[in-house]
Amino acid sequence: MSVRGLVLGAVALGGLWLAQPAIAKGPESVASLAAQLSPAVVNIGSTRHIPGGAGVPFPDAPEGSPLGDMFDDLNPNNGQGPQAMQESESLGSGFIISADGIIVTNNHVIAGADEIQVFLTDGTRWPATVLGADDKTDLAVLKIDTGRPLSFVEFGDSDTADVGDWVMAIGNPFGLGGSVTLGIVSARNRNIESGPYDQFIQTDAAINQGNSGGPLFDMDGKVVGINSAIIARGGASLGIGFAVPVNLAKNVVGQLSEFGETRRGWLGVGIQDVSLDIASSLGLPDTSGALAVNITKGSPAEGIVLEGDLIMEFDGKPITTMRDLPRIVAETEVGKVVDLKILRGGEEKVVSVTLGRLETGEQLITAEAQQQQKEFTDRQQEAVADPTPLTLNEMIGLDVGPLDDASRKKFALAPDATGLLITSVVPGSDASRQGLVEGLVISEVNQKLVASVEEFETTVDAAREAGRPSVLFKVTDPTGASRFIPVQIK
Repeated sequence: MSVRGLVLGAVALGGLWLAQPAIAKGPESVASLAAQLSPAVVNIGSTRHIPGGAGVPFPDAPEGSPLGDMFDDLNPNNGQGPQAMQESESLGSGFIISADGIIVTNNHVIAGADEIQVFLTDGTRWPATVLGADDKTDLAVLKIDTGRPLSFVEFGDSDTADVGDWVMAIGNPFGLGGSVTLGIVSARNRNIESGPYDQFIQTDAAINQGNSGGPLFDMDGKVVGINSAIIARGGASLGIGFAVPVNLAKNVVGQLSEFGETRRGWLGVGIQDVSLDIASSLGLPDTSGALAVNITKGSPAEGIVLEGDLIMEFDGKPITTMRDLPRIVAETEVGKVVDLKILRGGEEKVVSVTLGRLETGEQLITAEAQQQQKEFTDRQQEAVADPTPLTLNEMIGLDVGPLDDASRKKFALAPDATGLLITSVVPGSDASRQGLVEGLVISEVNQKLVASVEEFETTVDAAREAGRPSVLFKVTDPTGASRFIPVQIK
């Protein structure tokens, strides 16, 4: 091919390259968005006082000695010892949700703190008070008073944060405040066994120690999650972080702000997953729903929901998995009358329940559990005080019965065979291991003739009460051959 042909071919090929459609890509920059949102993201430092160490041995100056001050100055334990207090500090993140200084963070960031300080992006530091905290969702609400309006951010809709959507985290990892990281929603509705309402958003936006309590934003600048946990080695991000979805957090934050506590709905039903086997046995097409296994006494569901009911819908919301039910119930207003669609005896029914308050229900559940434990302990003590005699089967792993013509014929025993017939042997027992089987005859126990079941039981009982570890049987088989076999006693 000529040079001109090569050039034309290259131009034509280049034209093909230029005609390729543009490949979708993420935002080129989030600088303006980060600058807009960062003033509402805060660093949180919490201090907890803990007992000091025991110190080191050091002599005391004699009482009234003029050397007392010098001894105190030289004492390495001065200000320490068992009664002295040391400070334990932790760092976290948070974000302002109102101009008057309401702040959302994680409960574990401030739990047990004696002092909480909030650091704003303008370099000022403010003491914070805890309006309320909830360990079930790991959320806490703080308040600072600066005397001026503050920048704040708004909650978005976490249900619109789809897998693959871009999200941005701003926080205080390792004390490096104002850090911005970008990633995507990696997964939704993750259950990491951290609480009863786990429904985490998983993201690969870098989240490290100190990011806890910070916001996870969508590209509209709305908070869609509260960063709470990571899977890490040595505290470093591995690209798997978890955020509480704001649709779960909104109600909790509102209640903590207004009441200082949560006020969750309560049904009072113990539930379990619907396995494939359960679904098959009930003739169900799938494993949706929550199966009621017990009803708390005094609960709203008592007398309305029955054990064995399959709860399929709650207040018009489908129950896809068992874990959906407690979350939806908790998010529902206390005192509300709700309809439950249930499957009972193969028929769908709708029942109405007036919800109680979970916090009150937990007290009932605790009291009921304590009562059940007390009754169990009482039964144990009664059993020890008045033990039920063990049966032969339990003591020596076999049962015996009298010889008669029918048994002699069944096992081909000699007409003049005497003693007691072994009628059963417990598999795996010492009697079984020693070779005793149904159809053999025992004529002696510990070298004493036994002619009745009562004599047999009395002799074995006597050996057990005497503390003997085993009992000796004289055993005869259908051929007339006899041997002595020891059997352990329980």
